[in-house]
Amino acid sequence: MTTDDSTVSLAGEAQLRAFLAATEIWAEVLTPGVPMPTVPLAAAAIGVREEQIIKSVLFKDRSGSVALAIASGTARIDRHRLSQITGLPSLTLADPDSVLAATGYPAGGVAPVGHASRFPVVIDRRVMELDAVYGGAGSEETLLRIAPTDIARLTGAIVDDITIAVSAATP
Repeated sequence: MTTDDSTVSLAGEAQLRAFLAATEIWAEVLTPGVPMPTVPLAAAAIGVREEQIIKSVLFKDRSGSVALAIASGTARIDRHRLSQITGLPSLTLADPDSVLAATGYPAGGVAPVGHASRFPVVIDRRVMELDAVYGGAGSEETLLRIAPTDIARLTGAIVDDITIAVSAATP
């Protein structure tokens, strides 16, 4: 991680901690002491099932409008379904600069709450079946433990089916 990357990560973590302090929810920022750039590494670092690790992935349309998809880290997000739900056409993964500008978090550390701007958020229905999930917290070294119901309430998220079954997904 370069100095600039460290500064961005620290700013993202500070943004999240300030947001959480201003809300009336119970959530916890965990720092296991190891980088967690993948779902299996994150799950192993904190001793939970891979399905409990969520990803917050920002998508962008041609006009620059964005939407955030939140799904289990083991699932593949169906961007066509996300497009139908949000009404944003031709969604593609947002580039790292767009991710940072819209969310306030670096790509790879996007938290499910406390974003720098407002945009549509869609949570996969399967995430809502869990009592607690672990998502980005501003860097690859931190995770946020939070209830999916709190994510939905704080972001005004739409809950729908937005994933493709892994067995049916193409690489």
